[in-house]
Amino acid sequence: MPLSLSAQLVMLTAHLASRRKVILQAWRSAIGADPQLTTARALSRGQLNDHIPQVLDAFEHKLRSRPGGQEAQAADRLTKKEEVKHGLHRWQQGYRLPELMREWGHLQLCLFDELDAFAAAHPEIERNTMVEVAREMISLVNEAVSESCNQYERMQQAEARGRMSDLEGALASINEIERRRASLIREAVHDLSGNVFGVTLAAKVLGTADIAEAEREEFSLLLQQGVQSVSAMLFDLTELARLESGKETRTISEFDAGALVTELGDANRPVADSRGLFLKVEGPSQLVVDGDPSKMRRLLQNLLLNALKYTERGGVIVSLGVEEESWWLMIKDTGPGLQAGPNAPLVVGLKEATASARESDEKAAAIQGDVSRVLVPAAGSSPVVRASVAQPGEGIGLSIVKRLCELLDASLEVASSAESGTTFRVVFPRHY
Repeated sequence: MPLSLSAQLVMLTAHLASRRKVILQAWRSAIGADPQLTTARALSRGQLNDHIPQVLDAFEHKLRSRPGGQEAQAADRLTKKEEVKHGLHRWQQGYRLPELMREWGHLQLCLFDELDAFAAAHPEIERNTMVEVAREMISLVNEAVSESCNQYERMQQAEARGRMSDLEGALASINEIERRRASLIREAVHDLSGNVFGVTLAAKVLGTADIAEAEREEFSLLLQQGVQSVSAMLFDLTELARLESGKETRTISEFDAGALVTELGDANRPVADSRGLFLKVEGPSQLVVDGDPSKMRRLLQNLLLNALKYTERGGVIVSLGVEEESWWLMIKDTGPGLQAGPNAPLVVGLKEATASARESDEKAAAIQGDVSRVLVPAAGSSPVVRASVAQPGEGIGLSIVKRLCELLDASLEVASSAESGTTFRVVFPRHY
């Protein structure tokens, strides 16, 4: 007597469940053999698997439930939820979108090979059943790619909003300088009037003989600050544009990360001292790794200067260490925490991604009898806008850090709150 459709699907899903480890191993091997998937090689097995086991669980549940029913719809919702988490996690780990899409493609091929082998070994399974299962598998991967693309688009928009906030802040600063400049002109130079402004007019004002020395100094300082602010913004925008255009490439060589971190700590300690802050460097003084030392220096310098800039009391600790085939760099400050509201969507995204990474890593670590090393979300880290904390580095500066992480196949984690300050943790491959 032929098997019913339900019995055939139960038989198939039981087979897929029993072959889960084999399927995942084949998928990991395919990823490892793909020369275009460089970021994945820096991840542990648990980090690479991420939410894929939960996606496969939901897929098997849907097949057992048969398409169309309420249980199948619930499985679809669960699958979508896990796919969104996976896309967010991969973004946080420094994946590029083509890498993520290729990764899903390898999973589809591994599932297809398993289904093909099952069909060959079980002639009692009807062809129409296998066609329906294959259709559901294609739909699964298609939805996964779609959700991943949507997630990347959402995060890119978040970064763009952060940069816009930075630019608006810079414009407001320039407008304030212009307002003060106009006030000084009215007070000090009565023969200069009208709506003309800019460097030419500033030079005329500063060159006027009868301007008060105190006002001359104040005006000069305002102009200097304005020029420095705009120059820094233009430099950051240029650097970000180079990173996003693909003009920046990495040059891998062996270098001493411990010595580099120590050197940057010594170079920036006078900045900390001038603000009454401590700056500590912890970890091995020598740690030989592969990487791009110049881009590593830019990344650390960016995070370190931002930490010092926004910390008013206490100080900053820079630490580094090794775990399995990767090494990590951590910058922890005692500042007011990153602004996590509508003006800092990239911060919100990174916090959400870190929490997702922690969730999946804890599950994988528990299976192996280990503990997760992903940052624990800070207490009191709910998205609350604090108007008194305006940090322009959260826009362009943080986007630069994120792009450098992607270039270096590094994952970026963040935990931040007003109570505990901010911690950034960057995990790099020890060898490329």
